[in-house]
Amino acid sequence: MNKWMVTAAGLLFLTTGVHVFLGGPEIHLPIQESELAPPVRAVGAVLWHAVSVILLVFGGVCAWLARNPNPPLAWTMVAVQLGFVALFIGYGRTLLGNLTVMPQWIIFTLISAVIAMGVRTDKVKVSGVATA
Repeated sequence: MNKWMVTAAGLLFLTTGVHVFLGGPEIHLPIQESELAPPVRAVGAVLWHAVSVILLVFGGVCAWLARNPNPPLAWTMVAVQLGFVALFIGYGRTLLGNLTVMPQWIIFTLISAVIAMGVRTDKVKVSGVATA
């Protein structure tokens, strides 16, 4: 069992919980209670819940990867996480002028690193070299 992938799965499930239970009341509910046009609120709701689904599925993928090494899938996961990092840093800097209002880039950077370590561990195991 790849402990790095188990850790990545745990971080993704934790991130899902933070997204739903902390972000929901702070971000999603105010958007839904706003005077924005109904189609804008509907799209906001779909996107909010889509992120919830994505985070849950990604947690499941990492849990699966813990027992079923698949480097292309794992690197795809890293690429998506790094895409999230770029979005949070880019919009944080350009629209908010700082990286502290939306610090989500930190957890997605960590998840990327943990998945990459999982790929490295699987590669070392396949090559026959013992891992720590």
